[in-house]
Amino acid sequence: MATEERDRSERGTAGQDRGGAKADGEFVRAGNAFKDRITDEEGARWPVEPGRYRLVVSLACPWASRAVLVRRLLGLEDVISLAVTDPVQDERSWRFTLDPGDVDPVLGIAFLSEAYHAADPDYDGGISVPAVVDVPSGKVVTNDYPQITLDLSTQWTSYHRDGAPDLYPEHLRDEIDEVNEQVFRDVNNGVYRAGFASTQTAYDQAFQRLFRRLDELSERLGRQRYLVGDTVTEADVRLFTTLVRFDAVYHGHFKCNRHKLTEMPVLWAYARDLYQTPGFADTVNFDHIKRHYYQVHRDINPTGIVPLGPDLSAWRTPHRREELGGRPFGDGTPPPARTRGRLEA
Repeated sequence: MATEERDRSERGTAGQDRGGAKADGEFVRAGNAFKDRITDEEGARWPVEPGRYRLVVSLACPWASRAVLVRRLLGLEDVISLAVTDPVQDERSWRFTLDPGDVDPVLGIAFLSEAYHAADPDYDGGISVPAVVDVPSGKVVTNDYPQITLDLSTQWTSYHRDGAPDLYPEHLRDEIDEVNEQVFRDVNNGVYRAGFASTQTAYDQAFQRLFRRLDELSERLGRQRYLVGDTVTEADVRLFTTLVRFDAVYHGHFKCNRHKLTEMPVLWAYARDLYQTPGFADTVNFDHIKRHYYQVHRDINPTGIVPLGPDLSAWRTPHRREELGGRPFGDGTPPPARTRGRLEA
């Protein structure tokens, strides 16, 4: 992902450094500063090691929610611990005010920025989630969100639960990568390009690309249950985390209002199918999602008022997607039910 000039005076876009705007008003997402990988290769600087790393997320963030969801589906909850930040960050970065004493109980820090500066004392860029932190040193290892989930699927296989799905099957990787690139450009990041556009032309272009891509995805998903192959893959994870936020945030807050998700029959059924698939819904927190976007983005929503809607009950209604065939976990099994309560582990 290309890194463009950033306006560091702006706070994050639901997890990622906000980036800046070109002269024509187009929003440009900033790149990721920490790109080390945790691998199972011999002699790796950051080796795969149960209990060593802590995944820091905001449940408001679609990029972070990918990692939470993949960790859940693969059964890595007892292998990589999870820290959940307050959905509303301040000028000091993401904060651990959901924890006793406002300090993360494992890392012993009050703000995620402390882990960034432990890794690089001179770092002056954005503080984003998801971030994987090395617990012994307290240093951020990576905030490279596209690679984090792929590595959870490919580097941590020795610690996947029995029956874990293959979210990045080798024979489908080229197709998954192609779909992911299109979905990122026009949908995942497309909603931000519309929401943070600073000229009418830039907004119009982002809006048109977004809904053109959604129409193409609707056509594709009208023929098959999942985006690639006949099981849930990384491609479905990446699209889901945007769709689940669409009506709650992007339709109104980001002016992506040609149609609501609930008015796009194929995508709405597809999103409900995934939401009702074990492991998906229990990583979604609509309260965190709405409070972050509406309270942090004061340039878009100056009053900070958080809307009460939409009605969420329809997420549990029948979708009939099973008629298209396919099985979410293939020959694997659903993740075990999670006890109710906070996600931290």
